[in-house]
Amino acid sequence: MGAVIDRQVIKSIGSSGQISLGKEYAGRQVLVENPEPGVWMIRTATVIPDNEKWMHAPALKKDLTAALAWAQKTPAKASDLFKLKMAKAHGTKRKA
Repeated sequence: MGAVIDRQVIKSIGSSGQISLGKEYAGRQVLVENPEPGVWMIRTATVIPDNEKWMHAPALKKDLTAALAWAQKTPAKASDLFKLKMAKAHGTKRKA
């Protein structure tokens, strides 16, 4: 477990009910918990939208890791669109 950093800073809540946490957190998403009246716990978080959860499944991660490794070691080359079209029309598989 890492070292516990206990820093306290006095902030004022503005008339609109907002508080500034500092520019270093600008644009970040946070979880705000209110365990009891007058107590807030604010933690930075990375939120994954429901419609993107599938991209974080272990099986897909394995496939993506393999695909990225293949892409890094395989040089890009131009495709012959005519050959691809003919292969598709004849149901043949092309070489990787």
